[in-house]
Amino acid sequence: MGRAEQPHADADDGRIRFDKWLWAARFYKTRSLCVQAIDAGQVRVNGDRAKPARAMRVGETVSIRKSGVVCEVVITGLSDRRGNATAAAQLYCETEASAAAREAARLERLAAELAQPRFAGRPTKRERRKLEDFLNEP
Repeated sequence: MGRAEQPHADADDGRIRFDKWLWAARFYKTRSLCVQAIDAGQVRVNGDRAKPARAMRVGETVSIRKSGVVCEVVITGLSDRRGNATAAAQLYCETEASAAAREAARLERLAAELAQPRFAGRPTKRERRKLEDFLNEP
């Protein structure tokens, strides 16, 4: 069989494109978003910038920066097919330091959100009258 007849030959011989792996591991919704993130330098392999067509191998470290949070994962499997979330989670293993940093960032965002006053919008006429009465007390 020729290479054109084997649609998934890359995953069988232990190599797969970087953008395909990111897509299959469900880090990005589309391959074009994967390519944009790679070109922008938001995704790195072993600390270095890479091209979307770079051949990925098991054991390499990938760092992904999304929404200001850096997630470092080690590749444990290769696939060029996008499956469900449990299948995608088997393609990588997050490092302990990355998980701790991500959790710390989540708690920091939660604390900042709780510190902000939450208003439902403009006060009603009744609430304005109560506020005016409160402010005009001697």
